[in-house]
Amino acid sequence: MRKPAFVKNRGAESGNGSGRGSRNKLILKIVIVAVAIAALLIAAKWKSAEGGVQFTSLTDDAVPQQITGEVIPEYRDMERALACISEGKVYVVAMRGEKPTTGYDIAIDSMELTSDEDGEKTLTVNVLFTDPQAGASLTQAQTYPYVVAETDLEELPDRIEMKIKYSD
Repeated sequence: MRKPAFVKNRGAESGNGSGRGSRNKLILKIVIVAVAIAALLIAAKWKSAEGGVQFTSLTDDAVPQQITGEVIPEYRDMERALACISEGKVYVVAMRGEKPTTGYDIAIDSMELTSDEDGEKTLTVNVLFTDPQAGASLTQAQTYPYVVAETDLEELPDRIEMKIKYSD
């Protein structure tokens, strides 16, 4: 004799436990997705914290006097990047050297701090050089383009490398 259809479904409707299995599976899926998202967020934050250096490029009036009065005059003729400590903060100064006219510019694109097997820390400063536009009206005067950035570094690196990219 064949059982009516409502008898087959009666267990799920009466709450004897067969509905709990699907609810537990749903909860397990939600937990797995939440853990996966958390792991991705932690990994992304760890990766950016590993090498990326946070910085803020400063306006001329925000640059510490020690840097404008001592560091820039001493190194302004050179095309280089250097780091210094002023007022308890680590600053990076990137310079283009002496240029014959106005219209030259420099900007810091990014910075990365890496360590070698000996623990020596190297700061790579990625800069963007902009040259005057062809045919532009320029003032014939020696200029010394530079940029100063305040960083989140707590100590000076052992080495500094400046990587240059020219804007289009």
